[in-house]
Amino acid sequence: MSDLSGLLAAAYPWVKAAHVTFVIFWMAGLFILPRFYVYHHKTTPASAEDRAWYEREDRVRTIILVPSMALVWILGLTLVYITHAWDQGWFQAKFLLVVALSAYQGWLGKYGKGLAAGKRPLDGRTLRIMNELPGVAAGIIVVLVIVKPLLAGKCCREPPHPARPRPC
Repeated sequence: MSDLSGLLAAAYPWVKAAHVTFVIFWMAGLFILPRFYVYHHKTTPASAEDRAWYEREDRVRTIILVPSMALVWILGLTLVYITHAWDQGWFQAKFLLVVALSAYQGWLGKYGKGLAAGKRPLDGRTLRIMNELPGVAAGIIVVLVIVKPLLAGKCCREPPHPARPRPC
């Protein structure tokens, strides 16, 4: 198992870069899909425009959101394994927010299927407000990861890099 740990530690910057890249893709999808719902909401159910919006939304879900979220989870858990961050407060708070964003994505998928069936349970204003949730979560996550305000005196355990000392 130490061979795997050594390999992952050496791959750390690449895993981190890939993780950040797919977080950007995932967030882009979480920003655009609710905006699509705002526009879709205004269409007449069962119209050609209604179907066109459903197809656009389905492409965002299947081409951007699902693969990006899966890769964010795989790469993120790999980073946690490498850095041993499981017991750190900043990671636990981030983890809860990522679980919430994943649940939000699930809700978006369910809501989109309802729109396709002609259901319009929320108004445009509510959808616009919900469109802001991923941005708020992303801002909090960035602070948690960069500033680590919940570190509580523990040393972060990022793998040592020859060009920079450990931050604690």
